[in-house]
Amino acid sequence: MPRSATVNQELRERSRERILAAALEVFAAKGYEAASISEITEAAGVSRGLVSYYFAAKEELAAELLDRWLDGIAGILTIEGSPDERLAGIIDGALMAAATTLPIQRLAITLMMQPTTHDVFARVEADKSARVSQVEDAIRSVFAARGAADPAVEEMLLRATLEGVTVKLAIYSETFPVEDIRRRLYAGYDLATPTAPLPISSPRVDRLRAK
Repeated sequence: MPRSATVNQELRERSRERILAAALEVFAAKGYEAASISEITEAAGVSRGLVSYYFAAKEELAAELLDRWLDGIAGILTIEGSPDERLAGIIDGALMAAATTLPIQRLAITLMMQPTTHDVFARVEADKSARVSQVEDAIRSVFAARGAADPAVEEMLLRATLEGVTVKLAIYSETFPVEDIRRRLYAGYDLATPTAPLPISSPRVDRLRAK
């Protein structure tokens, strides 16, 4: 019996998701520039033709993964509560994302910072400009409600701080004291001390060292 259009669509989506998962795995292991389509094809367990059907070039795979990463950041738009509660939620959400989605975080950091791949990131960011602006405005509204003299500068400083934490966590994933950093951020913004730790590993260390 021929498959229905719905079943065919589901199979196509599964194949596409398998390819993306394999691409993220290979990018994480080899780095974006060293990764090859052949390695991604092998990791996904599909034909090269199928990969090419969905993604004409390696850049398109990276762009799709970055697109999803930016959509994940937009999750802060759903945080509710008082300005202090929303700020705490933004900090916690960023720390949780950094700790639990390291492969995509590393990919984003790599594409942002390397001169040869920065344009890939810039194009994806430009395509998502409206969504990124919504995130920026949401953070700025929190600082405005808290009485900040320049909410835009406060938003940029917070994002730069959290992105710096993400970089350090990507490098020192086994030794980074996430909870201590979280509590220091809370104190810096005069937020109430968190009543429970985040559900992620957070070793107590006094020096960062790679393992």
